[in-house]
Amino acid sequence: MKLIIMDKRLILPVVLLASAVAAGAQTERRIYTKAEQESAQKRTRQEYVQKREQEKRIEAIQDSIRSVEAFAALEQLDFMLEANRLSFKRGETAYVTSNTNFVSLSDDKAVIQIAPFHGGGPNGVGGITLEGRASNIKLKTDKKGNVTFTMSVSGTGLSATVDISLPKNSYMASVTVTPNFHSNRVTLYGILLPAGKSDVFKGWAP
Repeated sequence: MKLIIMDKRLILPVVLLASAVAAGAQTERRIYTKAEQESAQKRTRQEYVQKREQEKRIEAIQDSIRSVEAFAALEQLDFMLEANRLSFKRGETAYVTSNTNFVSLSDDKAVIQIAPFHGGGPNGVGGITLEGRASNIKLKTDKKGNVTFTMSVSGTGLSATVDISLPKNSYMASVTVTPNFHSNRVTLYGILLPAGKSDVFKGWAP
């Protein structure tokens, strides 16, 4: 019997070829028909629509909770209106930082802070901070469910009427501050929430 001795230089290519053939023999790939692809795309669209509807329902529930909290905060005299937009007497509008522009009330202690600039000013945060005592507080709900909250605020350098408007089933509100001794009225627009859930930076008050 003759022994066949293979050249070592041929062993490695032969092994690699055999491995490739074996691997190729074990490969399997699923191929989808056009109908199957369209069905998968339809399911994906339906899942997306269902997800968006679910997200909208959750958002609606959250908004409803926030609106209830906003109204309760007014009733309890413990609220904060964080403003992201200001409107002045002559119609000028400024977009501002909500954590430095606000109107708050804690029992009878009111704070009005208007800071349209970034840093500086009398309060160190770009504007003015005024503190005072609230009195003559009134809460009214009209037939459509819209809420109006009014109060008089007096303090050092401050004597004004404050009017808050809260639409029905909303936590987005506006507050108009009307000074009693001049006409420099300003309106703040933003979110109304319980003071404990607010995060604002109060500047120096006179």
